[in-house]
Amino acid sequence: MHPPSTNSMSESQIYNEPAKSMSVREYEQLSEFIKDRCGIKIPPAKKTMLESRLQKRLRALKISSFLEYCDILFHSPGGAGEIIHMIDAVTTNKTDFFREPVHFSFLTDTVLPAFLGDQCPEKTFAVWSAGCSTGEEPYTLAIVLSEFAARSPGFRFAVTATDISTKVLDKALLGIYDRNQAAMIHPSLMQKYFMRSRDRDKGLVRVAPEVRSLVRFQRLNLMDENVMPPETMDAIFCRNVLIYFDRETQRRILSRLCRTLKAGCYLFLGHSETVHGFELPLVRIASTIYRKAA
Repeated sequence: MHPPSTNSMSESQIYNEPAKSMSVREYEQLSEFIKDRCGIKIPPAKKTMLESRLQKRLRALKISSFLEYCDILFHSPGGAGEIIHMIDAVTTNKTDFFREPVHFSFLTDTVLPAFLGDQCPEKTFAVWSAGCSTGEEPYTLAIVLSEFAARSPGFRFAVTATDISTKVLDKALLGIYDRNQAAMIHPSLMQKYFMRSRDRDKGLVRVAPEVRSLVRFQRLNLMDENVMPPETMDAIFCRNVLIYFDRETQRRILSRLCRTLKAGCYLFLGHSETVHGFELPLVRIASTIYRKAA
């Protein structure tokens, strides 16, 4: 018998090795597919980032090249299931509680009092967090609206939160966050709406169950024209989402958001986003705050 070669590698070692560099053709196939399916633009300068994020999928599938990955994605029966995993791997998710606080002040000081003055007794204020990521934004909305409801008899609200990534939606449903992520939350709101981990060394907080129950999470691709929330909205928060899309995709998404927004109601965008240059039924009220024309 010959002794085993010292150069041999176990299967686990092979699959833990980084895959061969993505070819230009493979990058073009994958980036075009991601743009078509998700609207997310991945320019050539971010080819290395795409390689890095997809490495985990190659390891999970026990394959060693992007050529094999493309074959699975585009030609195998399991390709449809892999699309969801790929989207989870390539999407960027960065958010915080009470991010861009001027929006929540405007909501409380301007939007909600006007709504309360105009509403019928059975009317519910409907708000949509489009691209909700790991849940910080919709939970912030639920807290802000709960605070307003506590001092406004008869006010009712509903929060819908959507994202394309199942991974971030799973985290959002749990509502567990590092204490540092909640640094922008006033101590009185922390005490009222959050629970601390019994193990203080972990530094974790969890959104209270009564707040979690106020948010309806669902997976939704903003590129899919046929899948939108069933009801029209009194406010839409779509912040720091459009920056990942090209201009034409931005136009299409904004048009769909406008169709879901009630006349006279409000769209909130991220600090570096604008509707300038698009023909849309929106009037600029303040920086990144727009109202749909009646």
